[in-house]
Amino acid sequence: MNRFNRLTLLMLWLLFIPIVGVAQSQEANSGPSYEALAEVLENEQSRQQLINELRNMADKQTQPAAEIASSEPTEPSLPSQFAETTSDIAGGLSQQLSNLIAVTGSLFSGNLASDNEQFDSHVFLSAALNLTLVIAATGLLFWLLRRLASPIFIRFSHWSRHGEGKTPVLRLVVCVALASLVDALAVALAYVGGNLVATFLVGESGELTTQASLFLNAFVVIELLKAGLRVLFSSRYDGLRLLPIAATEAAYWNRWMALLISLMGYGILVVEPLININISPTLGQGVNTLIMIAAYLYAVTVILKNRVRLRQAIRQKAEKSTISASQFSLILLSRTWHLIALAYFTVVLVLTLLSPAEALPYVLFATLKTIGIVIVSILLSSLLAQTLGRRITLSNELRRKLPLLEARINSYVPPALHFLRILIVSIALLLVLNAWYIVDLNAWYESETGGKLLSKVIGVAIILLVAAIIWVLMASIIEHKLNPETGQGRPSARTQTLLLLFRNALAITLGTLTFMIALAEIGINIGPLIAGAGVLGLAIGFGAQKLVQDIITGIFIQVENAMNTGDVVTLGGITGTAEKLSIRSVGIRDLSGTYHIIPFSSVDTVSNYMREFGYHVGEYRVAYRENIDDAIARLQDAFDELAATEDMKHEILDALEVSGVIALADSSVIIRVRIKSTPGMQWAVGRAYNRLVKMHFEQAGIDIPFPHSTVYFGADKDGQAPAANLRVIDQAPEPRPNPVAHLGEKHTVSKQNTHLNDDAPNED
Repeated sequence: MNRFNRLTLLMLWLLFIPIVGVAQSQEANSGPSYEALAEVLENEQSRQQLINELRNMADKQTQPAAEIASSEPTEPSLPSQFAETTSDIAGGLSQQLSNLIAVTGSLFSGNLASDNEQFDSHVFLSAALNLTLVIAATGLLFWLLRRLASPIFIRFSHWSRHGEGKTPVLRLVVCVALASLVDALAVALAYVGGNLVATFLVGESGELTTQASLFLNAFVVIELLKAGLRVLFSSRYDGLRLLPIAATEAAYWNRWMALLISLMGYGILVVEPLININISPTLGQGVNTLIMIAAYLYAVTVILKNRVRLRQAIRQKAEKSTISASQFSLILLSRTWHLIALAYFTVVLVLTLLSPAEALPYVLFATLKTIGIVIVSILLSSLLAQTLGRRITLSNELRRKLPLLEARINSYVPPALHFLRILIVSIALLLVLNAWYIVDLNAWYESETGGKLLSKVIGVAIILLVAAIIWVLMASIIEHKLNPETGQGRPSARTQTLLLLFRNALAITLGTLTFMIALAEIGINIGPLIAGAGVLGLAIGFGAQKLVQDIITGIFIQVENAMNTGDVVTLGGITGTAEKLSIRSVGIRDLSGTYHIIPFSSVDTVSNYMREFGYHVGEYRVAYRENIDDAIARLQDAFDELAATEDMKHEILDALEVSGVIALADSSVIIRVRIKSTPGMQWAVGRAYNRLVKMHFEQAGIDIPFPHSTVYFGADKDGQAPAANLRVIDQAPEPRPNPVAHLGEKHTVSKQNTHLNDDAPNED
């Protein structure tokens, strides 16, 4: 790093420290300034330079005195350089002012000589008049060309705002590029016209004077810079303005920045050389200093005048942003933008006063690079927002085959967009620092550390991208298999369960492998991690035997196809529908809606009611006086009617199976039948069949027995029973105890069809 670059870095550091202090005093909660300072201190390049300087100083201290005396003098420290620089600036300004006063006095007294020749005012005035004619002709020609190109700019602006077929940002970039070419062509034609005027119409014919050449060269540079400025702040054509600001704001900033560029450009590139050639280099250097100070004061005035207004505008942009990092950056910029601008112009002024020959090209190219980097970053961010920020819509056929693919892709878009924006901002910041020679990206990349770090970052990014693609593809294939409208139709319950388990296992495995491979790519040895994971797994296996038993039992249950999602099962004494199966447990919803989680280690028996077929087993009781064959016929009639219904005919798999009389019970004869149905429909078939049996038995007059009760009134030793004290009233009185004074003989009274009255004779 040469002396000029070190001086630039020194000025930036010394200007940055008071900026941080002022920003901290402006806001009570000034956390972002500390954050910015921490980021500067973490810069690897500046930290390495400091370490190298300290090591060089330590090495020099260990040398012998004679060797130190014979060695070359070391560079002064940063405070010494700053003190020397300040002294040079003060002394230079004082000397320039003294020389300027002396030269001005000599000019008016007529004693000023240039290049050992007496100053001729008549020759100077003639050259100034010729130059004025060239300036007027060139400016008029450029104005006419801009007026002629105005319809072209209007068409470009209209297509940029209302065109179709491309992304708005791409249309804007294309139109701005075309308009810039037209603008540059107008500058070139005006330059050619100015050359023709200066060569053939002004001065001696066929000869281009030095004054005209200086102006025309400066005209090209300055007008191209102003054309680039119109790219950012185009006030007349809204469709050709890159920055998203209002037309009035664009006109204001374009006006004062164009004036600043013209003042500095024509003053340094035209006025100073002309004074150096025709009058005195000392006077030219003094005029250069006055021009820079005037431009600096003008810039400071405009910045301070618009400090609050621009701060509010930037804060409004921050409130509209949906990214926290962008909000933080914009809020920090709103607080410190004027300090950054003041620091920039102060650095430009100081560098120009110290070393004008080196400072102007350095500042110009660094500024142009910074503006270009910022513009490209904003355009890339806007392009990403307009392309990736929109919801991705797949075709109807693809959505039918892969119903969740669109939602999954769109869920990845916001994180990817945030990551890309952060990456763009980081790269832009590094490029800006490189443009101002604060860091040297080329040297860092060519170094061993930089090359390895960049390759590792790219490798990790590729690994993550490949893992994401694999997950999306595999998950989409699983969804394709699970979708009943694609693949081979509706998947079976076992296929559905196994695919869901496979998807969970794939997510865990892919995440683990991606993490391990990424660590290995970074340079971390994953061998101890794998060994440690094995030891940890063994320890967990001993300490969590129940968990291991759950997993092993779950694996065998899935291998044996004991149950699947949606099956009605009985596990651990709980009967319900299996809603969720994992490798360790099963979730069951019972008839009352209660959800049970049963670990597989507690499962001894799995009773599955959903395998191949099911049976409705019905046991029907008839009275002893009924004909058994007639009752069986009625059961068959009920089955035939059930099998003919539209709802149940597809659910019944076989004819009615009559087991016959299975028991002669106390008060009835029990007949058993069995109906074979599709799995899971045996309960619905049974309910429909019971309804029809009841109806058919009633039509045939077959009695379905119901419980009877025997009432015993008691008896005396002679076997005589008193008369039953019974009576029937229209309205039953409130219940009260019925004492029995004497116990009589037994009476059997049916709960149904019992008729008693007070006049009934007493029966023994």
